[in-house]
Amino acid sequence: MNGKAETAGPRERLLLAAERLLYSRGGSVGVSALLEEASVARRSLYEHFGGKDGLVAAVLRRTADEDLAWYECALGDGDSPRGRLLTLFDRLDELVSDAGFRGCRYLAIDLAFADRDHPAHAETDAYRRRIRALLVRELEALGHARPEHAAEQLHLLLEGTLVMGATQNHQHPARVARDLAAIVLDG
Repeated sequence: MNGKAETAGPRERLLLAAERLLYSRGGSVGVSALLEEASVARRSLYEHFGGKDGLVAAVLRRTADEDLAWYECALGDGDSPRGRLLTLFDRLDELVSDAGFRGCRYLAIDLAFADRDHPAHAETDAYRRRIRALLVRELEALGHARPEHAAEQLHLLLEGTLVMGATQNHQHPARVARDLAAIVLDG
């Protein structure tokens, strides 16, 4: 465990362990593995989160904030709304080319929990709405004629990049997506 986890209380250790294990192993990771990784008693899981479902939802809320901050930072590298949106795909290329990249955590969770009433789905849906709002904001700043429609197209390119980045070693799907994004932005 890292130093941050060792000095954290049970709630934080559970969040850190779940974030790590859900990303590396997926939603099927068992409660026992989560408890062992966090070095906490089963009681802590239920006291703080009500069970695994509550822990998964809490992890998604937290990672959504972190991931949205990453998107905002990536957009900040551009010099205009168009440049910011295209630069986002350059940053995605770096992300999906990293050896530790395992794909989109939100898609993985959606696939792992088939029950549409699982609390994780509300979190993944909320995350995607925030991504689309961020894209609409940039498209409106660009003066795009159809910002909502273009945001849906760009979002599809983002999600596709994350999926393809997880499945194709040494490929650069973000570069292809960037070329398509330019067409959307100029449309």
